[in-house]
Amino acid sequence: MSYVNPADFAKKMIDAGEAKVFMSTKDTLIRAYMAGAILALAAAFAVTVTVNTGEPLIGALLFPVGFCMLYLLGFDLLTGVFTLVPLALIDRRPGVTLRGMLRNWGLVFCGNFAGAFTVAVFMAIIVTFGFSEAPNAVGEKIGHIGEGRTLGYAAHGAAGMLTLFVRAVMCNWMVSTGVVAAMMSTTVSGKVIAMWMPILIFFYMGFEHSIVNMFLFPAGLLLGGQFTIMDYMIWNEIPTVLGNLVGGLTFVGAMIYATHHKTSPRRAADATAEAPVRPAAVPAE
Repeated sequence: MSYVNPADFAKKMIDAGEAKVFMSTKDTLIRAYMAGAILALAAAFAVTVTVNTGEPLIGALLFPVGFCMLYLLGFDLLTGVFTLVPLALIDRRPGVTLRGMLRNWGLVFCGNFAGAFTVAVFMAIIVTFGFSEAPNAVGEKIGHIGEGRTLGYAAHGAAGMLTLFVRAVMCNWMVSTGVVAAMMSTTVSGKVIAMWMPILIFFYMGFEHSIVNMFLFPAGLLLGGQFTIMDYMIWNEIPTVLGNLVGGLTFVGAMIYATHHKTSPRRAADATAEAPVRPAAVPAE
């Protein structure tokens, strides 16, 4: 059967987290770089589709192709390691330490950012013909996304920051569900179908994904978006990273670990419960 039951994929989650802690620096950076680049390209693709069709749902339906590609190629997103690596620490796997976990997170963050920024530069060149003319419609859209998701939150003060954080929490709730869902199947088609659904939800709902934003906001700045680097960091990237951490670890990793790996003993039958009343036998005449 292609379906993997929850107890088995819960163990696979912990094994994956352990493997990432001990991965070499070179491999961690390369895999993170490629993950950031592919996801950024998928985001650029989705924005282009949305602009050309005028229908955001079509862009959202097609965006998960990038997530599926990077997962099947074995690349790593920060949102995924936020969910998987802590489980190896919680499970007390030999040699897994807090320092090792933070090292993995730091390397993946740097690799993701470098990959996403590379695509941001490439797309800025494409939509401006090498910065020789004003951005086309896709470029203008990317610039406005950056403005709305920094200055738009800042305009609401603390309420805006709360909204940003909650959107980031819900984003990685869905994205990490996609990561875990891929472990539920042993076939490529099964993995793709399982991943597609939660990724579609996060993108269409406009939730905040730290790696997608590593593309959208630098690209927006390159294309003349009316916001600053500090606006980007304070009113998006930093709160989004923290929200992604909380969402993935709390609502996906910890919940699956608690109920499918550290399963509590089954309740004993209640001895004081009354025995069912059986109808008296009718005597024969």
